[in-house]
Amino acid sequence: MTTMSRPPADPSELRATRKAALGSWLLHGLEDAKGTHQGPGGLADKQKKHHWWQVMCLTGVDYFSTLGYQPAIAALAAGAISPLATLVLVAVTLFGALPVYRRVAGESHRGEGSIAMLERLLPKWRGKLLVLVLLGFAATDFMITMTLSAADATAHLIENPFAPDALHGQEVAVTLVLLALLAAVFLRGFKEAIGVAVVLVVLYLGLNVVVIARSLAEAAAHPVAVGDWWQTLNTSHGNPLMAVAIALLVFPKLALGLSGFETGVAVMPQVRGGAADTQENPAGRIQGTRRMLTTAAVIMSSFLVTSSFTTVVLIPEDEFLPGGQANGRALALLAHEYLGPGFGTVYDVSTIAILWFAGASAMAGLLNLVPRYLPRYGMAPAWAKAVRPLVLVFTLIGFLITWLFEADVDAQGGAYATGVLVLMTSAAVAVTLSARRLQQRKRTIGFGIITVLFVYTTVANIFERPEGIRIAGFFILGIISISLLSRVLRSFELHATHVRLDTQALEFMAENLSGPIGIIAHEPLRQSADAYRQKLASSTEASHFPSDYRPLFLEVTVDDSSDFETALEVRGVVRHGFAVLEVHGPVVPNTIASVLLHIRDVTGLMPHVYFRWTEGNPAVNLLRFLVLGEGEIAPVTREILREAEPDVTKRPWVHVG
Repeated sequence: MTTMSRPPADPSELRATRKAALGSWLLHGLEDAKGTHQGPGGLADKQKKHHWWQVMCLTGVDYFSTLGYQPAIAALAAGAISPLATLVLVAVTLFGALPVYRRVAGESHRGEGSIAMLERLLPKWRGKLLVLVLLGFAATDFMITMTLSAADATAHLIENPFAPDALHGQEVAVTLVLLALLAAVFLRGFKEAIGVAVVLVVLYLGLNVVVIARSLAEAAAHPVAVGDWWQTLNTSHGNPLMAVAIALLVFPKLALGLSGFETGVAVMPQVRGGAADTQENPAGRIQGTRRMLTTAAVIMSSFLVTSSFTTVVLIPEDEFLPGGQANGRALALLAHEYLGPGFGTVYDVSTIAILWFAGASAMAGLLNLVPRYLPRYGMAPAWAKAVRPLVLVFTLIGFLITWLFEADVDAQGGAYATGVLVLMTSAAVAVTLSARRLQQRKRTIGFGIITVLFVYTTVANIFERPEGIRIAGFFILGIISISLLSRVLRSFELHATHVRLDTQALEFMAENLSGPIGIIAHEPLRQSADAYRQKLASSTEASHFPSDYRPLFLEVTVDDSSDFETALEVRGVVRHGFAVLEVHGPVVPNTIASVLLHIRDVTGLMPHVYFRWTEGNPAVNLLRFLVLGEGEIAPVTREILREAEPDVTKRPWVHVG
């Protein structure tokens, strides 16, 4: 085709500016405001679903990657009794966390997790504030997962014998590069993430099988080493029963090995369901998710027990200390020592890759949670429903955390454990309350015991490593402050996701074909005949209605002023001979503005709304508007209409008298 055969370009069509093109790219894939999206960059009806074992690998890059540092942390925290403490961890995993999250999967199948279950239990602002606090802990968990995993990947890279000497002392720079590469994956798209996760998990677990099998064989070939460990266990703590008791006490230090369950339910919408699944009851997806959680827990428990035993038996205790060869990389040291530097390097590469990609699981969790809650509450800008701007924000926060902690794995462990344990405790509380509400006595008792265990573990971890709760406190304070500020700044926006007039309401409009349509704002608590007559008389006197003019009354009932985005259903009723439009909404002025604009669009006629001036202090009334959804109605309604419709000739009229 020659240039002459192409259709001529329209000179009136100006090429998009770079700024507009950048904005379009950043907001590509903007998620819906109702929280129905299925994960980062995916829409509910269009995204391809995957087998449960494939999704297990996606959440497994977070869960299984803890093998890179968990054995070393266990040995450093518990010493010779780390295998016993790990057995306690496994028992809590299989008989505590797993039953809890299997129930969460059944009751919160859209990926909201236990946060949504607790949100439903507390109404209005109390529920919103609880969600913000839990989101703060979730942000702590997921953000520290990204930075801690990237820092540990850096440690494995630098400690490799073939690594260039120039990398030593550059831990922060290398970690920042890894975080930037992770951000690049999400900025480009996340469609292939599960495929990458499957390859990484299969390779990593396969190499770990080889390393642990070789280490077990080495331990069996040197019974003296096992005997020395057993003697140390007995002599250092008096007797086996005392060792078990101490293992129970030090168990909270091993809480990092419980990670992965929250991300497991967060990515649950990616699981392929059955043909008979419905949006309200996806039984196949729930079954697949429970199978995914159980399989991951059993696999991880097996690796934790065997790795804790081999590392504590075969590696000298001083090597686990900061600066030692096993600090943060115990299994990697065994791979190099017993399988040679070549295999050890391959193991290091796989460990680096899965630790780096563990941040992908955490990023997916953040991108799943934030758009489901904050924009819906009006507590985040509208662009927070898009993936790419959030990726940039989370990456910059990750850069800051890495710089503050100097890419130190041990320094971030307390905050990571705190975030994980608080979320697991909230999940245990949620399922306990759910079982109690359904009058399931045995399950209520069982989940109650698990809740007490998690509460103990969380409190013990906070006292042991108080820096974790301090870091989480900064996240919570930041989220609450930014959320409330955003709510104030967005208070003058339209809140309605859609407006629908019922048949009776439409018939009221049809009675006036020439316009304008007069609407009197009326308090829904004053529904006597005298109240309507007095309101009509005062509005007629102030606005000089014709004697035969029959305006409509509009009544807004505030159900939950903490809500932000909502669907408005306008119902027409006849009360004492007066035509009344009834609607429920979270905020009176915004609801009135949305209804007026919808009436204009449906009828083609210009609505005129009539108010009385609100009595009282204007500052107090403005505060009532922000918190209770009422207060200074007339001027706020006018301001919302001005923001929503810049063209004054198309803007509904506001009359105040």
